[in-house]
Amino acid sequence: MADNVKKKVADVFNDLASAIESGEFGEKKKIGLTVLESEHGEEELKKAAEIAEKNHSDLEVKLIGCGSTKCSCLADAHDIMDKMLKNNELDAAVTLHYNFPMGVSTVGRVITPGKGEEMLIATTTGTTDTDRVPSMLKNTIYGIAAAKSLGIKEPTVGILNVEGARLVEKNLRKLQDNGYNLKFATSVRADGGVVMRGNDLLLGVPDVMVTDTLTGNMLMKLFSAFNTGGQYEAVGYGYGPGIGSNFDRLIGIISRASGAPVIANAVKFMAEVSRGDLLDIVSEEIELANKAGLKDIISELKESRSESGASEAVSAPEKKVTGEEIAGIDILEIESAKESLWKENIYAETGMGCTGPVILVAEDDLGSAKSILRKAGFIE
Repeated sequence: MADNVKKKVADVFNDLASAIESGEFGEKKKIGLTVLESEHGEEELKKAAEIAEKNHSDLEVKLIGCGSTKCSCLADAHDIMDKMLKNNELDAAVTLHYNFPMGVSTVGRVITPGKGEEMLIATTTGTTDTDRVPSMLKNTIYGIAAAKSLGIKEPTVGILNVEGARLVEKNLRKLQDNGYNLKFATSVRADGGVVMRGNDLLLGVPDVMVTDTLTGNMLMKLFSAFNTGGQYEAVGYGYGPGIGSNFDRLIGIISRASGAPVIANAVKFMAEVSRGDLLDIVSEEIELANKAGLKDIISELKESRSESGASEAVSAPEKKVTGEEIAGIDILEIESAKESLWKENIYAETGMGCTGPVILVAEDDLGSAKSILRKAGFIE
């Protein structure tokens, strides 16, 4: 009997702890939702608000663009939304077609089909930087911050195998060596590595998949609408919160094609990152990354790009049969890598292997070529 009483008391305290953690007994998070310019009409967004409130008692949805906040266009709705955020009438908001300032981009959240795993995609809308590699380096920090705000203490990071991936990996490892806490995921493919392939996307291998924004945007559409023909986004959490240095509002993005299930999840997503103090975490992560040399790395990358654009042409040495491949060089550096070998009188060509770009050299030049490329920092 005594044991049963103890168990009941323990269960009550566990329920209380869960309720406090989820915010059920705390103040509800107020999330704004603009209802204009969806391809599915205003009623679809209202339906999403109802779903979100029904499924999550710790949030309240404020519709913008109808009722007391009725307006004629999305731009006016954004003005109302921004004022409500500034006046702390909202904790966060969900909208579409919002013009983020340069340096701010969104971290999306999808449900991957392989095993039903959730994965963050960094990033999916906005412009982090005008240069690809610096942009993806910042996207990594933004993705990590978003993951931590969702309660993932040590999120794993994968880099999608797009142009710039190898350079991103090389410079992220510099940050890691300089003390930034970064945990890399490993590809499920036999050769492993941090550079992720299509298999890793479908399985949701990393917590955070880093890519350029345009690719990220396309991936969001594929993950959310692959089973509906593309006109109705039915799965996932939307394109996520806008993140950037000194950006002080929590604004999450959906698209005109987003359906009620995705919009409801986007509202939940924004409530979660608000409760997880995303803005504070972003500031902390950017500060830690900068202490580990992020700003210096980005400056060096931009200077290097400027110098490479003004470099003199290098003539090829006498041609040889090239039967050996050297992988692991990013496509943005492949021509510079080739020319670094030409300067040392080693004939080399560029090609495309099954995992990306490769340098092709003669068998008797392989050892020397690897040594030169390693010394120049093109390969590990």
